[in-house]
Formats: sequence, structure tokens, C-alpha cells
Amino acid sequence: MVPKGWTTKTLSEIVKEKISYGIVQAGPHIPDGVPYIKSSDVRGTINPDNLQKTSQTIHFKYRRSAVHPGDIIFSLRGNIGECAIVPNSLPEANLTQGTARISVDNNQCNQFYYYQLTSESIRNRVNTLSKGSTFKEISLEALRKVVVLCPSIQEQKKIARILSTWDKAITITEQLLANSQQQKRSLMQKLLTGNKRLRGFSDNWKQYHLSDISKVIVSPVDKKSVAGEIPVELCNYTDVYYNHEITKNIKFMKATATSNEIEKYTLKVDDVIITKDSETPGDIAIPALVSEELNGVVCGYHLAIVRPNKSAVSGAFLNYLFSMPKTRYYFFTLATGATRFGLSIGGINKAQFSLPTVDEQQKIAALLSTSDKEITVLEQKLSYLKQEKKALMQQLLTGRHRVKTEDA
Repeated sequence: MVPKGWTTKTLSEIVKEKISYGIVQAGPHIPDGVPYIKSSDVRGTINPDNLQKTSQTIHFKYRRSAVHPGDIIFSLRGNIGECAIVPNSLPEANLTQGTARISVDNNQCNQFYYYQLTSESIRNRVNTLSKGSTFKEISLEALRKVVVLCPSIQEQKKIARILSTWDKAITITEQLLANSQQQKRSLMQKLLTGNKRLRGFSDNWKQYHLSDISKVIVSPVDKKSVAGEIPVELCNYTDVYYNHEITKNIKFMKATATSNEIEKYTLKVDDVIITKDSETPGDIAIPALVSEELNGVVCGYHLAIVRPNKSAVSGAFLNYLFSMPKTRYYFFTLATGATRFGLSIGGINKAQFSLPTVDEQQKIAALLSTSDKEITVLEQKLSYLKQEKKALMQQLLTGRHRVKTEDA
């Protein structure tokens, strides 16, 4: 249903220049050439510094697809439906065959139609119109026929201003999050290698094999429920893969285990669980710390428990050590297999770590944990902002909620 005072038009009816794609063969990168935009460059925004460049000759040949600040760029293939507006910092550019220019008429608000093109309803429509099995794309003909809602120019501008305010908040939060993540990586590199020491600590660090400071326990407990066995909650591969810490907040799956398995593989506070097997070697030995009492949760298949000797190593500190690029690379090189990769207990036990005293380990882990909490707060804020913006788009871009304009 079209809101009162709104109309519907096809994309071809709201543009000042015909919707078109660009260069078929861009040729080699020319450092002082003309930038061109590929579908992979269209991710909500366009960064001119990341664009490849073509020759002036090729650019002139395809001058019909030249783009200018304010034009909407639409991805026709790959990341189908992704959009971006050409920034003012990109005064001259072109496209490839995988992108299309939507140059909105001067009597329309380009930002309003950018938001409409990124809305869930339009994205679903575009996916329906896309063709292909292994390589999907939408044709220019189909794109030109996509129908959009058209309120008055005053209402378009007001809606665009409201949504852009949310975009700015999202961008600021994303930048804060990226900065916090970078600061944490830097802090980890300095603190976990001893390059930066905490005040009050000066003892030399000592080298250990993992087998000297912990016990490695490989779990065979699978996800099946077997009659006659004891019902348990199971910590499985994805619980470890997607979480830095294992807590009671995780919704563990239900399974069964024998009394012997429960005795051997029940998780304890300070255990570090690692992914022992994976489809790719890069996903081997990803860690997660059991940071609180789980009341009998059992470790599942494809995982290994690294149970620290608390007189030698803090589980929290060990968890961060497993996250270090050097450690990740060590286990990457040890992973063996063809379709599925895995680690042997011997390989895990031979991993070497340099450790300070347990007291210093605990203080380093506490400092890094504070950094993690700051990151979590920013991630939650970012998620909230994105959800609220999505809900607002559904209301404003469909006319379910009308905005007041100066003419009203």
C-alpha cells in the first residue's frame, strides 16, 4: 500500500542519466590514472585510497559510465545489492562491468534513495531478480525496473537527515571499537612477551613446554543422546570458537555421557578449551577460558581441555597466550589432514611459552580483561545502534511513520 501523498516509480524514472555499468577490461593499474570502482569496493562507503586506476584512454572510451560525487553505486554481482554514494573526495572515477551508476535526478534526494536501496524489502527484491547458480548477478534491465517509493522532496530530505544521524553514530562507534581492538592487540604484544613490564615486577621470565605447566585432555564425548547414559550439558566446538570465555550465559546443548566420561571431561574453572580439529588449519587451537563454575558441563568432541597447574600458570593468562599470532602460527604449522585438520596431544604438549611469576600473570590477565570488557561494551552499543537504525528504516522508508516537514 502506497502512503498518502507518496507515489511509486521505477529506478529508471528517477535518474538524470541512464543506469549503466562500466569498463569491461580495465587493464593494468596506472598509478596516475583514473580510479575505477569494482563491486568489491562497494561496502556502504567507498574509500578512494583503495581504488585501482585505469588509463585515461580507457576512461574516455567508457565516459558514458563516468561517476561523480553524489551518484549511487550499486553492485550487480558478488555482493549483489550493496550500495555506496560517491564521496566528494572522488571527483573523477569510472565503474567496472560489475557495478552500476544510479545518478538520481536533481529534483530528488540521492541519500533517501540510497537508504531505500539498502532497505530489507529492496534487497529481497533484488535477490529475487538475480539470476545464475554459482555466479549470481542482476541485469541492468531488471535493476532499471525496480520500483521505489517516492515521497515529496521535503520528506525525502527529512528522512535522509534522520537516518544519516544514526549512520554517524554507528561510524563513530565503529571507529572507537577499531581503536580499542588495536590498542588491545598492541597491549597483548607488549605484555605477553615481556617487552613491557608492570610496575613492581622484575623477575626473569622462564621458558616452559605446555606439558610442564598443564595437563592436556582430549574429549571423545559426541553430541548423541544414548539410552542408558546420563543426561548432560555439552560444551561443543562452536561454543569455544565464538567465545573468548565460557560462562553460564551460553546455552549449552543437551547430550548424554557415561559416568566415566563425566568424571574425566567435566569442565573446571580456569580450564582453557581449544579447538583440536577443524576443516581449516587456521581454525586450530582457538581458545576459550572457563571463567566461572558451570555446574557439571562436559567438554565435547573435537576439543581439548588444557588444565593449568595453578602453581605455574594462570588459566586466564594462558588463554591470552593461545590467542597470540606466534602461538596461532605454531599450531597452524602442526595441523595435519586433508578434508579435516587436527592436532596430536604430543604436538599440543610441545608448545613452548615464556612465563613470568603467577602473580604477574594474573595482573597482566586482569589488565587485558579490562580491555576486553571495554570492547564488549562497544560491540553491544554498535549492535544496538544497527538494530535501531534497521527498525527506523522499516518505519520511515515505508511511510508507516511520517515525519513532519517545514511545509507541513
